[in-house]
Amino acid sequence: MDKPTEGDSERASQGAQPARRRAEAIALLKVKGLYAAGARGAGTALTRAGLLSERPPARDRRTRHWLYSLTRAYDSLAIAELDVPWWTYRAIDVVEAYLSGLAAQGRRIRVFEYGSGASTLWLAKRADEVHSVEHHREFGEHLATTLSAYANVDFRIVPPVPAANPRIGSQKEGNAGLDFTDYVSAIDEVPGDFSLIVIDGRAREACLTRAAKRLEPGGMIVFDNTRRRRYRQAIERSGLIERRLAGLTPTLPYPDQTSVLTTGSRATDG
Repeated sequence: MDKPTEGDSERASQGAQPARRRAEAIALLKVKGLYAAGARGAGTALTRAGLLSERPPARDRRTRHWLYSLTRAYDSLAIAELDVPWWTYRAIDVVEAYLSGLAAQGRRIRVFEYGSGASTLWLAKRADEVHSVEHHREFGEHLATTLSAYANVDFRIVPPVPAANPRIGSQKEGNAGLDFTDYVSAIDEVPGDFSLIVIDGRAREACLTRAAKRLEPGGMIVFDNTRRRRYRQAIERSGLIERRLAGLTPTLPYPDQTSVLTTGSRATDG
């Protein structure tokens, strides 16, 4: 038998990478599931003991609201009961002020959203129309029942397609060999420009490229989890003004960062 060459070893290693990534993704989901179950159990116990109220504190009582939210970890519908999207509190405040300003001017508020969940429900109460696209079929079908109560929400499930060489891929763990072209292109099927575009799903770099072309004058993009290196690079290439809004996020036990983007070329913190 011939001795394996370095090329053989490299190809074998590359072939094993997707399986390894899937295994890592499954392990991460299990950890998140354990954390969420523990947080919900603790919340139930604290409520029964009278140490935690049955109703969430007002959002302006930031720390109390955040502590309460930890009992709703990784459950979009439970987070929606708190009337918050899954962005940093600072970003929530900025976006709510922006939408309130548009409403006060009598402007029609049109939203497109990549990645559905608690934010979809929150936006449905504050916008005239919300077009939301979700890549995960099982989660989307679970969410669809709740969203059906909102006549102003156009909700679509657009799962990725298996592909040996995806035109638009995702670097998220467990998404190797999946093409998100249809998902990213979903915005092209809705005519007109948008007051607000939310990027909080898969293939976010490609979504940003599409979104930047579809903002109405003075419009805003919400881009979540922007501390990640690949997102930083995409934002820097976009030529948009970035306002980085780091801090506490509902249900997360650690600080994160959500950015709001507008037309221009200057980045700011605050």
